[in-house]
Amino acid sequence: MSRYTGSTFKKARRYGFSILENGKEFSKGKKRTTAPGQHGAKRVKLSGYGLQMQEKQKVKFMYGLTERQFRNTYARAKGMHGITGTNFLQQLESRLDNIVYRLSLSMTRQGARQLVNHGHILVNDKKVDIPSYNVKVGDVIKLKDSMAKNSKIVEAIANNQATVSFVKFDKTKLAGEYVRLPERSELNQEINEALIVEWYNRLIK
Repeated sequence: MSRYTGSTFKKARRYGFSILENGKEFSKGKKRTTAPGQHGAKRVKLSGYGLQMQEKQKVKFMYGLTERQFRNTYARAKGMHGITGTNFLQQLESRLDNIVYRLSLSMTRQGARQLVNHGHILVNDKKVDIPSYNVKVGDVIKLKDSMAKNSKIVEAIANNQATVSFVKFDKTKLAGEYVRLPERSELNQEINEALIVEWYNRLIK
């Protein structure tokens, strides 16, 4: 299945969840009570199965993954020691495109993915153009010097809206470090990863 390239705002309304994590998809900061459509369909109460699938979909769209990427990431997390749901979110956060976003080199994860795809990002001084690349704790992520004056990057750094405490960024060097794995309390509190674990436990043995 290919990656979704449609309207982020439409998906946010459908799931009642900010895909961009900043609430900008909702007018005047309020979530609409109706789903997308000409007249706005009323939201219906979902079954347990429906809730699990919806949780999976909204997190998949938030991180911008295909179904196969999302499932493979879960399978990898399940094989690790610790709490599967937390491991899963940590694996998602450790993707290079997400770390670039967390360093505030882009306003969105989609923009961060493009920076990586186009070869503008260095990891430990080596070009990496694979968005799914798993960044290790201690890795240094740097923007190529040729992109230092790019208007979108300058704006993203000025807004500094996505930076979190498990990464650090030096604006003068345009470089950052993945300091440590994030704690669950530092990640989106609207995500119920237990529902995603329940969904995949039915499929992956």
